[in-house]
Amino acid sequence: MSQPTIDLSVRLLMNLKPWRNATNWRIAFSGGLDSTVLLHLLARLAKNHTLPALSAIHVHHGLQAAADAWPEHCQSVCQVLGVPLEVIHVQVGSGASLERAARDARYAAFSEITQVNEVLLTGQHRDDQAETLLFRLLRGTGVRGLSGMPRQRRLGQGHLLRPLLDITRAELEAYASEHQLSWVEDPSNQDRHFARNYLRHEVFPVMSARWPQAMATMARSAGHLSEAQGLLDDLAQIDLSLARTVSEFDWLGVPSLELASLAKLSAARQRNALSHWLEPLTRLPDSDHWSGWENLRDASGDARPIWRLADGELQRAGGRIWWLSGDWLRSPLPAGAWVEPALPLNLPDNGRLAITGKIPEGPLQIRYREGGEVMLLPDRGHRDLKRLLNESRIPPFVRGRLPLLFKDGQLLAVANLQGLDGDTAGGWNLHWQPSVEDQGLS
Repeated sequence: MSQPTIDLSVRLLMNLKPWRNATNWRIAFSGGLDSTVLLHLLARLAKNHTLPALSAIHVHHGLQAAADAWPEHCQSVCQVLGVPLEVIHVQVGSGASLERAARDARYAAFSEITQVNEVLLTGQHRDDQAETLLFRLLRGTGVRGLSGMPRQRRLGQGHLLRPLLDITRAELEAYASEHQLSWVEDPSNQDRHFARNYLRHEVFPVMSARWPQAMATMARSAGHLSEAQGLLDDLAQIDLSLARTVSEFDWLGVPSLELASLAKLSAARQRNALSHWLEPLTRLPDSDHWSGWENLRDASGDARPIWRLADGELQRAGGRIWWLSGDWLRSPLPAGAWVEPALPLNLPDNGRLAITGKIPEGPLQIRYREGGEVMLLPDRGHRDLKRLLNESRIPPFVRGRLPLLFKDGQLLAVANLQGLDGDTAGGWNLHWQPSVEDQGLS
């Protein structure tokens, strides 16, 4: 066996050493050069080393006629190597960027299939990392984006790993030539209208002719920026630990932070901490849209400012900022009569309701606040519900969703608010569990 093959195999095995205890290594197999070499290397290594079970995944986008033949090619390659293959067909959504839409569909499929203690391996290499850095630099991205593609990250219930990021395309081509591998060529890779293709075919050849080590140094810069981002993440955790104070309304299940702790920080540290906090919740705003945070932060105490982001919004209430998405941004559907109050009631788009203790006699109804409601309280007489909610300090965005229990037009209880949530003498309480949503991006 020649030296290049030994070097490449050893480097790959070293990169994968921390992941040898995974139950499965799944290879994202497009049929192109990079993934073909990765698959071939792993199949050969499996003959002489104890590795997790290998399998391949081919995602078929159906965007061009040439792609229809790729699943069959991938199947033939996997059959020769003795690696099982799964072909997944996806629909690519419409959007301004076909590249991004195809990538989103592909990674959504990868995320769904990657289970606990499984690793998805992709074939991106050092040249791809350099392209990513320059592409993002031209878009004006920040440190997080300029740190390039991470070597590893969470994916689905497992992890995504890029074990070839320190290997050049030239090395992959040399390996493929040495082992007489065949692979498919995506015709769209030659289309200079796509930004990455333009960089690859028009810009990088000129740069490399003038600076032969351009790819290597740019990839190294991405590594330095990744380290810098790690330090920023550490700083964000320190700052967020001070803002993640306990709230009396934690039972809502809504992510929130104490505003005063954030406001003490410099503007740059505020943005860093919020970016870290928001990243798993929404696509982050660009630098031109951070004025929304300043407006939210600096609004007067009686104002109700909102900062709308791509996948939800931040609201301010009770000295805290709250992240709202999904059902929290929609008005709940009417609930109506509670026919069997001894059983929990599922509220449309609004979680679940239950009565603990002795069930009050019916007929009972669940409604939501419309204005003008009055509640009779022991030793206090009739009190306006609006005033009672103000006294409870419950955030305004919750008030229209709080389930109200009525009997014969009389308001008996307001769910979850102490002193208003039932009849202490009668021995019952109204308990509401708001909708439990996946607060993270897929």
